[in-house]
Amino acid sequence: MSVNGETVVAADGVSKTYGSVSTHVEAVRAVTFTIARGEFVALTGPSGCGKSTLLNMLACVETPTAGEIRIAGRATSDLDDTALTLLRRSHIGYVFQFFNLMPMLTLRENVALPLLLAGASMRTLDATVDAALEAVGLRPQARQIPATLSGGQQQRAAIARAIVHTPALVLADEPTGNLDSRTGAEILQLLQTIRKQHAVTVLMATHSAEAASAADRVMNMRDGTLVP
Repeated sequence: MSVNGETVVAADGVSKTYGSVSTHVEAVRAVTFTIARGEFVALTGPSGCGKSTLLNMLACVETPTAGEIRIAGRATSDLDDTALTLLRRSHIGYVFQFFNLMPMLTLRENVALPLLLAGASMRTLDATVDAALEAVGLRPQARQIPATLSGGQQQRAAIARAIVHTPALVLADEPTGNLDSRTGAEILQLLQTIRKQHAVTVLMATHSAEAASAADRVMNMRDGTLVP
């Protein structure tokens, strides 16, 4: 599903190599693709094929060894560290397999973190956090800490945190991998709903064919590169 054909994320010949010249490992090799606004795309492949490395480069956490990445029309290679941080804060949300919530903070405080980092006013923050928690069905649990919630609820909170700043792109790395099948299906449905309601682009890495079937289309990865 593309809302208007606008390209939100593009990779052109992207590669990532680790190690020295004599011991280098090609984690990602010459990957090229585009994803439009409003699409839900699954990136599949076995563990170790390069999915997480690719997502980290798209998240501006790692730098490609070669090739170019464009997020919301901006080439990441043209940006310094400060500009990359600003791009990540304003355009990218990230959902992790193990939730990565701060254990001593309430759900409200966890969800508010991206807005606090961006310098949002308290008035704006309160209304926006409430809306994000409402979107994932967790407003009644806003003052609870993560340990008091189920895995599915924690992942819902992680999704709220990922969308609270209205990013153009949400990256999800095995978001159902730590959940039972029923809860995982609920999380996939939530991602689909958020994609439709907010016209956000979702790129989900998964080794699960069942999870991938929830996406509009699938990109298959093997040995660091995309395959048919």
